[in-house]
Amino acid sequence: MNSLLDAPAAVRVGEELNREKISAFIHQHLPSLQGEPEIQQFPGGASNLTYLLRYPERDLILRRPPFGHRAKSAHDMLREAKIMSALKPVYPYVPAVIASCSDSAIMECDFYVMERLHGIIPRQNLPKELILNTEDTRRLCLNVIDKMIELHQIDYQHAGLASIAKGAGYVARQVAGWSERYRQAKTDDVGDFETVMQWLHDKMPAQDLATCLIHNDFRFDNVVLNPADPTEVIGVLDWEMATLGDPLMDLGNTLAYWVQADDDAVFQSVRRQPTHLPGMLTRQEVITYYGERTGYRVDNFDFYAIFGLFRLAVIVQQIYYRYFHGQTTNPAFSGFGKLSNYLEQRCLRLIKASIL
Repeated sequence: MNSLLDAPAAVRVGEELNREKISAFIHQHLPSLQGEPEIQQFPGGASNLTYLLRYPERDLILRRPPFGHRAKSAHDMLREAKIMSALKPVYPYVPAVIASCSDSAIMECDFYVMERLHGIIPRQNLPKELILNTEDTRRLCLNVIDKMIELHQIDYQHAGLASIAKGAGYVARQVAGWSERYRQAKTDDVGDFETVMQWLHDKMPAQDLATCLIHNDFRFDNVVLNPADPTEVIGVLDWEMATLGDPLMDLGNTLAYWVQADDDAVFQSVRRQPTHLPGMLTRQEVITYYGERTGYRVDNFDFYAIFGLFRLAVIVQQIYYRYFHGQTTNPAFSGFGKLSNYLEQRCLRLIKASIL
């Protein structure tokens, strides 16, 4: 079963860590830990970078921001670690944070270290050794959605997370903020998204549906599955963008990544989670299921779906900006400009078909 676990690889050129400094930092917080870490890197990490610190007796995970230009408000490692630590007692799927660090003498950026959850991360395709029938796949799909619903129902005040709220008007702040981020990250070879941004501004709801704790990047490749029962979710990762906000915005962001079996070839080519498999819910089925479980009205979801795709395009473009300007050499980012253009056209098609 070990072959099913998410496998790290060699650290990418230009993204190396200083092993001696990292080892000394870890030893301050875990003085009984023996030996020096073998450092590897996980293949994901289009945004923040994730490293495996392999010690003889246990594995740890280190998270740090990307190298190169970063958006001013993005990649706040200390905030992510704080949210995870507060959330852990009431949402057990969060990995335990061991230590966080803002000392530039150790690393030129903030970072944190957490426990490693040993399990299966369902990326673009399930591991070849893992064969699920249609019924099991549906159970997995519903279990993943249920973890988002469970998150949205947490008493964030009891968890001590009320301080991360910025008050009413979450949707309006998101539309304005992501629009500004796109304009700052635009390169000469991509579309301007101005029609999409104006539509979102004009069609956003007058007030937020509700305020709850939202993940803001809830995807299959951010969950960890139990190797003994791969339909069971044992972990939820990547809390960088978690905040208090409108739950339907969270769902719209999730569905931006939800490539289903009947989508066009271009969208299929960028699929990064196994939502195409027989047994997986379609996007509309997810919306309906979420509405039935939560009681929220979801009969007019166009705004949230289009915003989710636009926000994804901004994330893609921010990454492409770094590649375009030579601030990262990861070849996986070379086609992100074309992806940004595709997402603009997808948004425009949905706008044309919208009844809003």
